[in-house]
Amino acid sequence: MTLPIHIAWSDFSPWTALLGGLLIGLATAVFLLALGRIAGIAGLLAEPWRALRERDWAELSGPRLRPSLGFLAGLLLAPWVWRLFAALPEVRVDVGLPALLLAGVLVGVGVRLANGCTSGHGVCGLSRLSLRSLAHVLCFMVAGFVTVHLLRHVL
Repeated sequence: MTLPIHIAWSDFSPWTALLGGLLIGLATAVFLLALGRIAGIAGLLAEPWRALRERDWAELSGPRLRPSLGFLAGLLLAPWVWRLFAALPEVRVDVGLPALLLAGVLVGVGVRLANGCTSGHGVCGLSRLSLRSLAHVLCFMVAGFVTVHLLRHVL
């Protein structure tokens, strides 16, 4: 089964990309300065997930997790807010559902091995000049380049 997802590159604008990057930078900076915490999505997802898994209802509704849950809610609500001002871009994925699920599992394994995701290392880590994050981002990028080359040109 192929999912109908395609990025319309003809609609790309450097101004919207710049605005998006500025908003991401602002959100992560506010999160760090206001709370002293890194806005890595894997870490923000892991905290409430751990509380759910351990059935720690007090922690789940407690003040420590509220910023994480609010940040995650903002990520989920952002497309709905965007739709108030403009149409969402048309998206198409040219692989079947099994390949998409496998890709998700591999990304999850990579996040665990790297102790963080691209947002944690790429946005937050690099902005703090973390050498560990630089090494992880280089590994993410090389793995992505190799995968695309193999899938598009070799296989």
